[in-house]
Amino acid sequence: MKLVRYGQAGREKPGLIDANGKLRSLAAVVPDIGAQQLGAAALARLRKLDPARLPLVRGKPRLGCPVAQVGKFIAIGLNYADHAAEANAPIPTEPIVFLKATSCIQGPDDPVMLPRKSVKTDWEVELGVVIGTRARYVSRKDALSHVAGFCVVNDVSEREYQLERGPQWDKGKGCDTFGPIGPWLVTADEIANVQRLDMWLDVNGQRMQTGNTRTMIFDVARLVSYVSEFMTLLPGDVIATGTPPGVGLGMKPPRYLKKGDVITLGIEGLGEQRQEVIAFKA
Repeated sequence: MKLVRYGQAGREKPGLIDANGKLRSLAAVVPDIGAQQLGAAALARLRKLDPARLPLVRGKPRLGCPVAQVGKFIAIGLNYADHAAEANAPIPTEPIVFLKATSCIQGPDDPVMLPRKSVKTDWEVELGVVIGTRARYVSRKDALSHVAGFCVVNDVSEREYQLERGPQWDKGKGCDTFGPIGPWLVTADEIANVQRLDMWLDVNGQRMQTGNTRTMIFDVARLVSYVSEFMTLLPGDVIATGTPPGVGLGMKPPRYLKKGDVITLGIEGLGEQRQEVIAFKA
């Protein structure tokens, strides 16, 4: 299934995308797409529905983050060897874990706002993993059974804040609008091999990133297992799993986003995002 949340920001309604790519309302079936709807039993009930019997949503409403009330927005740094190389960083021997503020989460096509006085805002296409059932000290073998599905994430990053203003990355990762998620949550049963997905990102129509999840240093199962050693993962938590090469930081000279730029990005089977970059506004 492709689960979505659509409508005005803060007032999204639940829906799904049918086999013909049409948006169908789930508002009469579930209150939202959140923690209570992501467990195996809840997803099984949704799969039994006949999408053709669900109300068709007219027009092209805004899509929000496909997961309501994300509890934790966890991210993994330098998880592609070629990206680590372009960043002049050593290949990690253990996953690098940091947190993005949940206040940065937004819909997949909402504008990305430059922070006040920012000159080093960058892009990062990433595979997002959505937790479906509680995971605490889970084995790598069992890790994927705790995953509800996958989505596209743009881990927007302000590199000066991240790298030049102290040793912690978080302050460059959680600025408002820095967490576009979606367009939809694709349930895990629809993805034959999550470690074989093509991914890409363009800025103003120019290809910047081309990658595939097969080149991850730590695969999805390893990441879910590893993170669950340090914090209990709960339904609705999202893990962004790292980015392939091609970020602005790694270019010679570096290239960063400016007002008016348009970012488009996508992952095989998981849909596409589009964001216009806008100036800071209070």
